[in-house]
Amino acid sequence: MEDDSPERAATSAPAKSAALPRIRTITMDDPWNWLAAGWRDLQRAPAISLTYGAFFFAAGWLLTALLFAVDLWFLILPSAAGFMLIGPILAVGLYEVSRRLEAGEKPTLAQACMAWRRAPESLSSMCVVLLLLHLAWIEIAIVMFALFLGDTAPTLDRLVGDVLLQPESVPFLAFGTAAGAALAIVVFSVCAVSIPMIVDRDAGIFVAVLTSLRAVRANWAPMMLWAGLIVIFTASGIATFYVGLAVTLPLIGHAAWHSYRQLVE
Repeated sequence: MEDDSPERAATSAPAKSAALPRIRTITMDDPWNWLAAGWRDLQRAPAISLTYGAFFFAAGWLLTALLFAVDLWFLILPSAAGFMLIGPILAVGLYEVSRRLEAGEKPTLAQACMAWRRAPESLSSMCVVLLLLHLAWIEIAIVMFALFLGDTAPTLDRLVGDVLLQPESVPFLAFGTAAGAALAIVVFSVCAVSIPMIVDRDAGIFVAVLTSLRAVRANWAPMMLWAGLIVIFTASGIATFYVGLAVTLPLIGHAAWHSYRQLVE
């Protein structure tokens, strides 16, 4: 796909070799402003945004059905949490929609779907990294269940009664929460602005990731608020049997674009 933005043509070539961009300082109010801006983008391009949302909804149900089919239903929740880990790369098309709206253009679904072609190598590399992290999280969940429950796969009534409601479950839940939180913080720090930056500037993966890490470190408190909002919106979408994901994930995707635009000069 040939890009029709003159600014893109003028800036993309030096972007990969340029020094790390400057990071702006933000306040605790800004994450809420990003959500408001993301909501406006969703309203300006509802057909594209909700099409992406329908994909997230369908993917959640397909994942659930497959795990039930192979009798691994106890991995549904850890797998569903993967939306938080691989969500940044799934939202590439949403970043492109917000980019074009910001430029005064009218985006199309085809342009959103072809956004990968803006920086295929860097985006593919990020996709591989996030998929590996997601697989690592699933492996951690499997090991936890094996250590706590042994080799027998738990039944639903045993999971609720014998696992989640017993005093012995405290280490199990504590370790799982700590491991998930640590992995989520790593993914958030790596992806907070890196993938939108790659879409916008075709920045190299190392420059983009270092910029993202610097942005999180320089604005730790508001960025942790932003991470918490992402968790809340994503968890709310999952709790509604994935129905809410049809709106919350597109909203977060658009908002993430505006976070990048404010954080990175």
